[in-house]
Amino acid sequence: MARLITNGIVVTAADTMKADVLIENGIVTAIGSSLAQLAPQDSEVIDAAGCYVFPGGVDPHTHLDMPFGGTVTADDFETGTIAAAFGGTTTIVDFCLTEKGKPLSSSIDTWHRKAEGKAVIDYGFHLMISEINDQVLSELPNIIKQDGITSFKVFMAYKNVLQADDGILYRTLQNAKQHGALVMVHAENGDVIDELIKQALSAGHTEPIYHALTRPSILEGEATGRAVRLTALADSQLYVVHVTCEEAVRQIAQGRLEGYNVWGETCPQYLLLDITQLEKPDFEGAKYVWSPPLRAKQHQEVLWNALKNGQLQTVGSDQCSFNFKGQKELGAADFSKIPNGGPIIEDRFSLLYSEGVGKGRLTLNQFVDVIATRAAKLFGVFPQKGTIAVGSDADIVIFDPSVERVISAQTHHMNVDYNPFEGLAVKGEPVSVLSRGEFIIRDRQFVGTKGSGKFLHRKTFGTSY
Repeated sequence: MARLITNGIVVTAADTMKADVLIENGIVTAIGSSLAQLAPQDSEVIDAAGCYVFPGGVDPHTHLDMPFGGTVTADDFETGTIAAAFGGTTTIVDFCLTEKGKPLSSSIDTWHRKAEGKAVIDYGFHLMISEINDQVLSELPNIIKQDGITSFKVFMAYKNVLQADDGILYRTLQNAKQHGALVMVHAENGDVIDELIKQALSAGHTEPIYHALTRPSILEGEATGRAVRLTALADSQLYVVHVTCEEAVRQIAQGRLEGYNVWGETCPQYLLLDITQLEKPDFEGAKYVWSPPLRAKQHQEVLWNALKNGQLQTVGSDQCSFNFKGQKELGAADFSKIPNGGPIIEDRFSLLYSEGVGKGRLTLNQFVDVIATRAAKLFGVFPQKGTIAVGSDADIVIFDPSVERVISAQTHHMNVDYNPFEGLAVKGEPVSVLSRGEFIIRDRQFVGTKGSGKFLHRKTFGTSY
């Protein structure tokens, strides 16, 4: 069915205009004024008066149905993508974990099985690299070209679990340069963190706050700087995930100033929450345990300013939800055993609008860029995703900027028993959300179809601009 969105304010990363949007066969076919005369006679007319018409959000950083710390995330590809859709996100790129000694293809097959028949929005995969050997090197070109997985993640933390050494990172950067992939890093000094954790536990410190105290920001800054320099040495490209602090921002900004292909992502939790959350009594602080940890409040304005001035380019959710009861409680006697992660995917879009645009920290166009467009470009799905343009997928959010609501676990759609932003008032909410021209959310109700989301075969790095 053709659809015509009328009377809304269309906002992209470049333009803001009152315009109609015509959708045919899931694609945007026209943008302009008075398009009714161009629309097929049986077109459905959608009145967006008083609303912004945004491109669907692109979340470049999610962990759905992921095993970690002796348990599995509470949200899988069904509940996680439904929650994402309610929040205005229509594309995610999830992390595919690999196992040493096993073919990379086996892990990719596992992640396809997790997503197929469940996802309600479109999705792609990043691939974790934990070792470099002849088998891995032989697989990478086909994974990029045939599987369309064009980004690799290397962990510089979680020693003896996920962490790779600098040699693996460097060789990954070299191969990414050769084959057209983007390398992502979780930048913390895992070796020193491991020592700090051992020292804290030996001194009898088991509370959640010690998760943050054993992962100081100086170690994030050090690892970020190391990754940036290795990228320069390899003449490659780097994307630093979940940046939390001034030290890391400084390293990314300096690298960019020197002409290196380096980009940075932050997340709503680091923009809005601080380290005092982990001090909550009765183990409540465990709800806020994720890595890197929350920082002192002064880092928040550094991050906001970095988004505004382009030193950081994207905002991901780092969605990795674990229930407080039964999952976070696994670390009740030892902070290092608390499953790391939080439920963020649903509120990412509204939080960035309310706290960014609503408080004058970001313009409307900057908001669209950091919430959708830049990630689509970096990860090889632009202009199919991340914008509203003729020929693009009709992934569209009709967003009412006047609605006021209070975030709560009682009303969210994530499959988890708490919300880290509980009680926070936000202004602005997605009213209806379309994926490839079909409603997933209509008048704040889910009307999508389980399994309708498609896997995205992404383009190589640098070809989506």
